[in-house]
Formats: sequence, structure tokens, C-alpha cells
Amino acid sequence: MSWSAGLRWWDGKARVLAMVVTIHQPEHLPWLGFFDKVRQAEVFVLLDHVQFRKRYFQNRNRIRGEDGTLWVAVPVQVKGRYTQPINEVRIDNGGNRRWRQKCWRSLTTCYEPAPWFRDHAPFFEQLYRREWERLVDLNEAIIQYLFSAFDIHPRWVKSSTLGVEGAKGALMLEICRAVGADAYLSGISGRDYLDLESFAEAGIAVQVQEFHHPVYRQRYEPFIPCLSAIDLLFNHGPSSRQMLDGVGVETLTEVFE
Repeated sequence: MSWSAGLRWWDGKARVLAMVVTIHQPEHLPWLGFFDKVRQAEVFVLLDHVQFRKRYFQNRNRIRGEDGTLWVAVPVQVKGRYTQPINEVRIDNGGNRRWRQKCWRSLTTCYEPAPWFRDHAPFFEQLYRREWERLVDLNEAIIQYLFSAFDIHPRWVKSSTLGVEGAKGALMLEICRAVGADAYLSGISGRDYLDLESFAEAGIAVQVQEFHHPVYRQRYEPFIPCLSAIDLLFNHGPSSRQMLDGVGVETLTEVFE
């Protein structure tokens, strides 16, 4: 599989045409850093064939309530399936039959008075009415909707379709090779496990995301960063993309991972 070049990036010496790829696991109701990374890339690889991580962000995320943060979580089947890949994780509809109603109630309780909640409520209401079987399908539906809401339109490919193997940095390199990347945009933690020499030998530049979280009006104070991106969307609607870009908004000095 190959992709044509399309984005411009700066290599410190000359301005060149390059196809930038970023890779991320399918999180549930992802945070703003997820979308900040994807908006800077031309190709987004959904890392769906690696091992599922229990009690992480693949099946839950945080939203803002009157008393602080609360988790919106999807129950999944993990007993005896500790090494299952993300794209095989089944939702535990039998053990927790009312999880969809609980998720929808959490969103309405926290955000129904928010200025732009009504614009997006129909999607989420229908989302939680549908009987989902696989976690990855639910997460993909949410991610695709939020891409559109934030005006982010990457080329999309699933890692499970590429026939790649390996772990950590070696896997990232194989994915970049498989899609014909000129540059790989990594999260900040990539500094800890990427073999930069191997990327250089493959002719693939490595860039590292530095995400400075925008500070925006939430329903309650004080401001809490690193919530699900729906917190920004429900509170600011069409202005959300500019805020994600850091335009006309204060940003925190800390670099978030």
C-alpha cells in the first residue's frame, strides 16, 4: 500500500513536501491531544491490532460534572482474555445491560445545559441506543464523528489490514513503511522507545507532538484539562477547532502526553 505526498513540513533546513503519518489506538471518547495529533497528519493509522490495555482509555474517558470529573465507561469482556487484541474485545452486554443508558444519562446530566449540546445530542443519543458488540466499532463511530465535528479529515487505515508485526518502536516503523510515510508524528512518549537511527535509515523523519492544552470556558470552575474532547465541543461548538489549534485562546505551558 502506498500514499501520495501532500503535507508541507519543516525539517530545519528546507521546506519539502512530505506525507506525515500518525498512529494511535482507538480510545473511547478521546481527549483533545488525540485530535491535535491527527490534525497535523495526512494519514491516521488506527492501531487496532495490539493488545487491549485494561483500565485505560480504550473503554473509558472522563467528562466534567458539577463535583469534578467522572468516568464514562464501557464494560468489556476480559476474563480469560488478557492478551486479546483491541479489535477482538467484546462489550459485556450481558453482565451490564444498562451501560448504554448510564453513559447517555451521564452526558445529559453533565452537558444538557451546555450551549452546543443540542447540536450533537442526536448522534450520541442514537449511538447509545444501538446494540454494540465490539468495542472497536463503537470507538470508531465516535472518532469518525468527532473528526467531522472538529473539521479534521485524515486518510484513515487500520493497522490490522497492513500485515505488520512487532512491538513499540519497531511496530511504529513497520507501519510507517507499510503506508509509505515520509515522516512519523509521534506522541511525546515516543522519545522513550523509538529507535531514531532505524527511522533515519528507512528515510522516515520523526517529529514529536508537543501539545499545549487550550484553556476554555467549562460549565464549572476551576478549569480541568485532559477531559474527553466532547467537553470542548459541547461548550464551544464551531469555535472548537480554532481553540484546538490554539488560535485566540490561552494555552497551558505544560506539555501533555
